[in-house]
Amino acid sequence: MSLQNKRKYKITIILDSRGYEAPVETLEEKVTTLLTELGGEVESIENLGRKDFIRITDKEHTGDTYLILQVTGDAKMPTALQDRIRVDKNIKRALVESA
Repeated sequence: MSLQNKRKYKITIILDSRGYEAPVETLEEKVTTLLTELGGEVESIENLGRKDFIRITDKEHTGDTYLILQVTGDAKMPTALQDRIRVDKNIKRALVESA
């Protein structure tokens, strides 16, 4: 892959840690590994901590951990990420923006 095809992305991820016993840092590593498998290079990761949701769809789950990642990858990476997130129960949402 040439340098011309790489793009920078800002990815905001909401984790779903319901029933997850291990520390949140292990989920951060899982997300980093996932992005690396998809051909991305994680430049930075910022854990914003637990935030309450504005719209609550489940009264038992009122908020969770937010992550902001700076990633470099090809143009197909955001689509591939969304496809992989659909089957991952530990990631609630992901917003990919061009940085």
